[in-house]
Formats: sequence, C-alpha cells, structure tokens
Amino acid sequence: MDQLKENRALYLDLLQKCILNIIYEDPSMDPWSSKQFDINKRLNGLDWPSRAHSMIGMMRMSNLRQLCELVIQNNVPGDFIETGVWRGGGCIMMRGVLKSYGVRDRNVWVADSFEGLPEPDPEKYPDDAGDRHHTFAELAVSMEDVQENFRKYDLLDDQVRFLKGFFKDTLPGAPIKSLAILRLDGDMYESTIQALECLYDKLNEGGFVIVDDFGAVQGCKKAILDFREQRDIFDPIYNIDGIGAYWQKTRG
Repeated sequence: MDQLKENRALYLDLLQKCILNIIYEDPSMDPWSSKQFDINKRLNGLDWPSRAHSMIGMMRMSNLRQLCELVIQNNVPGDFIETGVWRGGGCIMMRGVLKSYGVRDRNVWVADSFEGLPEPDPEKYPDDAGDRHHTFAELAVSMEDVQENFRKYDLLDDQVRFLKGFFKDTLPGAPIKSLAILRLDGDMYESTIQALECLYDKLNEGGFVIVDDFGAVQGCKKAILDFREQRDIFDPIYNIDGIGAYWQKTRG
C-alpha cells in the first residue's frame, strides 16, 4: 500500500511539472515579463508560458491536485469541472488524479469558448466595464488543441467531456448531475457569476469552489462576494497564493 501511494505521488509530481513545464523552462509570452524563463514567476503563476499547458503556477496547481485527492479520499460524490481552461492544464491534472486513483465513475468537464473571452457587457455587468481580456489573442486556444494536449498525456478518453461556447450558452443546460470540484477561471465578473449561478447548486456538500483570480481581477472577486452575499454563504475563504482562493461547501 505504501508503494502504491509512493508511485501515485511520483506520477502526479511529474505530471504537475510537465504541465507547468518546469522541466524544459519555456519563456514567457505575456507583455509584462521578460522573455526569459523565470522560475519564481512560473511557480507563482505570474507569467503566460509560451509552451506550458497551464499558467496557474505550482501553488495553485498543487491546491487543485490536493483538493481533488481529498474529495476522492473522503468519498464526496460528483464530477470535476473547470470553467475557463486555456490550454487545458488544470483539467489534465484533474484527469490525472482520477487515473492515478483508478476512479471510473467521475467525469472531468472542460468548459470554455475555445475562442477567448467575451467582450464586456457593462450594461448588464458594470464591474466588467473596461475589461480587456477579450483583446488578448493569446487566451484563445482551440478545442482541438486542448484535446491534443490531453492526448499527449494519454488522458483523453470518455471521462473527459467538453462544453464548447460562452458560459451563458453552455452551462445552463449542461448535462452535469453533481460536482465535487468547481474551479472557476473565467477572469471576468460575467464569466464568474454565470458559472456560479449555473453550477453551485450541483456542488455536493464537502466539495470545493476554487477561484483562480480572486486576488488578481477585481471583477472576479466582486462576483464571488456578491454571489456569497446573495446566497448567505459563510464558509471561510482560504488564500492559496495571493491570487487564487477556495472554500469548502459545508451545507447543501
């Protein structure tokens, strides 16, 4: 049993390093960093890697992995979902965790427009006024490219389900019965609040909400706080790395 745990940890450690490309050290492509690989930025999720399959950094990826393992160990039922996936690295980690535990009765849902972020709608969502995420072509990654990234790890199978389109169109009717992990990475107020409105009630007690940009994008943080106030959610929010945050749902 100890050998099984050790082998699982070795696999997931290596998977994590590969997804973040800590091994081959690709340079950043974002407009605010130097074009040299910066290990501190990569570990803390502060750059846009030119080749790595995730930009969330080691601390947020470790958090995702740990919470996925925790709901499996504690038998919290439900699937895993990420809303806003970029190159798919977070979802690849989710699928890798399921694979390493031999879990066959949970799906990983990969929800994204695969065309970048929507233009802000300040009349409906004033907190998104002036948001420029939709102007960054680097954030648009096709569904075919994300599928190919899963395939490179031998993790593309029938437990990976894709929801292509803007959240307002895909999430209300998504055939998701229940969730144990709800990871939000939509950056904007609109994307964040829509995911919560459509999916929070499907999150089982003991499951986790993970918010990638809680400490980085004001619109995202405002959506979280507004939703929690509207729904009388008092579960404590825990900081991950100054950017990401999460809470555990303690009542249905």
